Amino acid sequence: MDKQISIIGAGNIGLSIAKGLIRSGAYKPKEIILSRRNKEYLKKLAKEGFHVTENNANAVVFSKILIVCVGPQQLKSLLKNIEKHLTDNHLIISVVSGISIKEIKKQLPKKVSVIRAMPNTASSICESITCLCSDDENIQALKKTISIFDSLGKTLTIPEENMVAATALGACGIAFFLRAIRAASQGGIEIGFHSDEAFLIASQTAKGAASLVLESSSHPESEIDNVTTPKGATISGINEMEHQGFSSALIKGITTSTNKIHQLLGD
Repeated sequence: MDKQISIIGAGNIGLSIAKGLIRSGAYKPKEIILSRRNKEYLKKLAKEGFHVTENNANAVVFSKILIVCVGPQQLKSLLKNIEKHLTDNHLIISVVSGISIKEIKKQLPKKVSVIRAMPNTASSICESITCLCSDDENIQALKKTISIFDSLGKTLTIPEENMVAATALGACGIAFFLRAIRAASQGGIEIGFHSDEAFLIASQTAKGAASLVLESSSHPESEIDNVTTPKGATISGINEMEHQGFSSALIKGITTSTNKIHQLLGD
């Protein structure tokens, strides 16, 4: 049971986490319990070697680590359903957007450790950024959570008041960068490449750009300076993009997503 981990709400992000844990070698399919209401989908997951259940209580009874990936509107009923099965030894890692640790603990009868996490779907290939926060009551619980999500990419511990911003930049943000890759590949088609060629060039170039700044810890502008030359093609392209609002559009998209999350939460 100590090695077993349960993912309650095995939707897109829950499955991304499960696949990443397997890919990283941190867990085997038989060590992961997945809960979901869709019976047909559970059958597919069972064929992949996962333990599956429609009953969330089973996920709690057979595991001390619970990664909760349900929607905010489902959390209250879920906690009510599982509370009698929880012990002080359980660790709840909440991937539920907008629900604070204090709010979660209010619904729990025991001293269950609660950590909040905000990963993204790149967890499935162990390339996520996961923002974490805790209430400092259980340092060991935070360390355990860090070790789990470190296997899925990189982690960053932040104050809880920044979790909405982390959702917009890190979780929603993956869609923004995917859209940028799509736009670049469309540009590639327009200048003469077949769609598969343009997609490969754009995707690998985006991966290379991200790797450059992550591995060298350099600022993006310093790497841009290494590519631009006087009166060259790169600076001409960059300037035209800026004239068309490239940076301001991306910034506005991130702030708009943040405001939308606050609106949905009724803040």
